[in-house]
Amino acid sequence: MFESTVLFTGVLVFFARVCDVSIGTVRTIVTVQGRTIIAFFLAIFEIIIWVLVASTVLSQVKEQPILVVFYALGYATGNVVGIKVEAKLAFGLIILRVICKESGDVIAKMLRDSGQPVTKFIGEGMKGPVNELYIACRRRDLTWIIAEIKKIDDQAFYVVEQARAMSKILRPVNTPLGGWRSVGKRK
Repeated sequence: MFESTVLFTGVLVFFARVCDVSIGTVRTIVTVQGRTIIAFFLAIFEIIIWVLVASTVLSQVKEQPILVVFYALGYATGNVVGIKVEAKLAFGLIILRVICKESGDVIAKMLRDSGQPVTKFIGEGMKGPVNELYIACRRRDLTWIIAEIKKIDDQAFYVVEQARAMSKILRPVNTPLGGWRSVGKRK
């Protein structure tokens, strides 16, 4: 079996790789979104961890080739963790287009009452008239907005597009709290 020091080093390499690859994944996403300052600081941490881990593995790979497996597993796991972390952080702005038959006015009113700006267009679909709602919002608001839309019209069709920049973003006044933010607000 493995010596305890090799196993300890392997586990350390694994978790360090998870950290640096997760940071790298988030850094790549924020770079694409144009968040240069955040990307700058994430890159510093990512490279410091990577240099330390890579030098450890490279210096010991001839005596302990199993470290390469820990290194590879950490890399693969870090990709998944990074994607999950970024999804939870939900950086960025999006455009949500909602197409529905008859519930457009109700959905628009509900969103506007929550403080979310909505622009409504009348269009022609394959089977007749439709309403298109155009909603520019923060990505973190997408979950509650779609949930509210589905409560009103579970047949509503929607498309989400990444918005690189907006001249102005109006934030909802009554954004429902979720996750850790809702802990202190429970009655």
